[in-house]
Amino acid sequence: MEILNKTMYWISTGLMLPVVVILILLFLRALLALGGFYGAYLNRLKSTKAMHSYLEGLAGHGFEQEEIPNGPAAIWTYLGRLRQALHSPVNREKVLADFELEMSQQLALTKRMSKLGPVLGLMGTLIPMGPALVGLASGNIASMAENMQVAFSTTVVGLVVGAIGYLLTEIKQRWYAKDLSQLNYIADLITENHAKKEQ
Repeated sequence: MEILNKTMYWISTGLMLPVVVILILLFLRALLALGGFYGAYLNRLKSTKAMHSYLEGLAGHGFEQEEIPNGPAAIWTYLGRLRQALHSPVNREKVLADFELEMSQQLALTKRMSKLGPVLGLMGTLIPMGPALVGLASGNIASMAENMQVAFSTTVVGLVVGAIGYLLTEIKQRWYAKDLSQLNYIADLITENHAKKEQ
């Protein structure tokens, strides 16, 4: 039993370095994601105004006549693909499915951060507790304090990473749901126009 306990202790203490390194990398990635989110938010403001004007023009001129604006937002790319699939309901469905898939892939990173951050933070908290208790038992208060400092630091970093990932995921999910709703609306307008022409 003692051999098993020592083996488990070596494994857990050996995981400490990878956990800390991954947490630091995730924290840096979370900061980059925040910067990218700010840029995406500014683009979103421009895209929302352009989409409002586009939908107004669509109601007046129709999809074939209304020019699709250029911009960094993915919705404009998919609107162009909807125009190419103007006479094919199957292709329009494929365009909408592709949009959902791409948006899901774009959310994958922040979703992983929201889950991995707290998990790694908890691991980083529990792993140093063993050496800290050993230090307490042997009267080495300095060692115990050092291990406890590492434990609490990893918890905080993990929670920060998780919080950033969660907030970005929530906001982006609302953005993409709105974009998908608008694409569905435009696809339905195309179907309705074709039905009217056939009558």
